[in-house]
Amino acid sequence: MSDQRHDNVRPAQPDLFAHVLGAYATAPEGELDNRTLYERVADSAGMSSEERNRRAPVGASGKPYGLFARAVRWHQQTLKHMGCLQRVASARGVWHLGTTTKSKLFEARPGVRLVAFSTNLGVALWGGCRDVFATCQDEIVACITSPPYPLARPRAYGNVDEGEFTDFICRALEPIIRRLARGGSLCLNLGNDIFLAGVPARSLYRERLVLALTERFSLFKLDDMVWFNPSRAPSPVQWASKQRVQLNASYEIITWLTNDPARVRSDNRRVLLPHTERHLKLIAAGGEHRRAEYADGAHTVRAGSFAAATQGRIPRNVLTVGHRCADTNQYRRDAQALGLPVHGAMMPIAIPEFLIRFLSEPGELIIDPFGGTCTTARAAEKLGRRWLVSEIMLEYLRGAAPRFSGCDGFSLDPCIRHWPHAA
Repeated sequence: MSDQRHDNVRPAQPDLFAHVLGAYATAPEGELDNRTLYERVADSAGMSSEERNRRAPVGASGKPYGLFARAVRWHQQTLKHMGCLQRVASARGVWHLGTTTKSKLFEARPGVRLVAFSTNLGVALWGGCRDVFATCQDEIVACITSPPYPLARPRAYGNVDEGEFTDFICRALEPIIRRLARGGSLCLNLGNDIFLAGVPARSLYRERLVLALTERFSLFKLDDMVWFNPSRAPSPVQWASKQRVQLNASYEIITWLTNDPARVRSDNRRVLLPHTERHLKLIAAGGEHRRAEYADGAHTVRAGSFAAATQGRIPRNVLTVGHRCADTNQYRRDAQALGLPVHGAMMPIAIPEFLIRFLSEPGELIIDPFGGTCTTARAAEKLGRRWLVSEIMLEYLRGAAPRFSGCDGFSLDPCIRHWPHAA
């Protein structure tokens, strides 16, 4: 996958990216003409008059060019291709540091694919998921993601309306489903607090989405796993706390689908839990010493049942995990240290860790098209899986990068390193 910067080899020039970015960031309305840009960058970088005016032959023609102005223009072009600079239509040669969201987050324009950071196992790209995964040639074993919920009051990163949600998700997942391995898995964390306008009745948006995915892409639903969050804040406030007609919500749904249920790659032996003390005593005692029937014979206990020692107990499909964990706390500290906005909906790493172990083997590819703080990628890295994530908001990727800095082969793009501040 290539990014949207110049494919040419970068000419030898001073590293002025942070100063170019800082000049726009500190300008009124983020707007500068090129002459003012040159002046601000030179002052910020502490360049002498001689350095500003130095010229040297460039290219086959050997024509002399000003190296300083050339370097500034190169970084300016990088920002343009990143989607961060926009032309001021009413003034020639004037550009402004533009945002496309009300919350001032930098959203990748269509077609932008910039490698934000990478390790030996994976790559995090700034760009829309369709742009990123349309060119993916590797076989995807599991897609584990939490798309933006169709909330009435969107979070900072935004979301589509409920009426558009099904088509939005289907378009986003289409290139991923095409590359999904036979028996691979698609896991969608979907919110449970979407209500019909003005009444305490929950929307059926999840059901509509699942029907669309099964009908349009011939997928099969394997399960709805429940993520029970015991530390979740009381909600829905209007219907539970004020009107008192609902109970406080405590769970979200992780819908699990596959393209071939007969060859699904999941294996619960990879996620076995320790036996309880009671069960261990039962095994030690030679199993059951009674016979009983329950539910009209549907369940039968025979003498000797549960005598065999096994590696562990099979987990239930309810995952009890609080939303705060060491990983999310570290991301929060990293983002705040960089002066970045903190993502408003972070998933604890235990959720993707469990799903990755359950659904894949080491070395297989795990992806997340709505990468956010790259929690799925972090879990995949820890578990020795290859990973690929896309995220459309630049600030979230920059805030996520420090958690990967100790990983083998870590590399952070210089453009991303200086975001959002000048060095």
